[in-house]
Amino acid sequence: MSLISFIKEAGEKLFGKGEAKAAQEAAAKEASAQNLERLNHAAGDAIATYINAMGLKVDGLDVGFDGTSGTVTVAGVAADQTTKEKVVLCCGNVESVAAVNDMLTVATPADESKYYAVVKGDTLSKIAKEYYGNANKYPVIFEANKPMLTHPDKIYPGQLLRIPPA
Repeated sequence: MSLISFIKEAGEKLFGKGEAKAAQEAAAKEASAQNLERLNHAAGDAIATYINAMGLKVDGLDVGFDGTSGTVTVAGVAADQTTKEKVVLCCGNVESVAAVNDMLTVATPADESKYYAVVKGDTLSKIAKEYYGNANKYPVIFEANKPMLTHPDKIYPGQLLRIPPA
């Protein structure tokens, strides 16, 4: 259980459509407690839908969002450490999210991955060279971040990546 920081301005744009968009518009017109609660609930639901769309299964998944702090709280039981880490990345690599309060537990514990924040000019090969001493090990990082990554050349500054143990 930990609090992991993310870059708030980077990431998937989940809140500009559907129920989340309607809630954003209502909160922008009138920042009442009811509208802000509706916005937070819609944002949490959008993130949970995104996690499910990535094929990541968590028993008892509970996702909450606090728009004032930009913090997502995620809880439930992941089958393994990889799934847990991918769920945290799904939550954090969303625009408007500054931090993830990781309350997930793991059914089968294993060594934790490191996290790396992508900066301008980075490639998966460059990151692999830094962490594994071999640029040709970039597929390890790519596979560790699927399905959020769809192509090894499509990473962006501010994105947080999993770097599994060597």
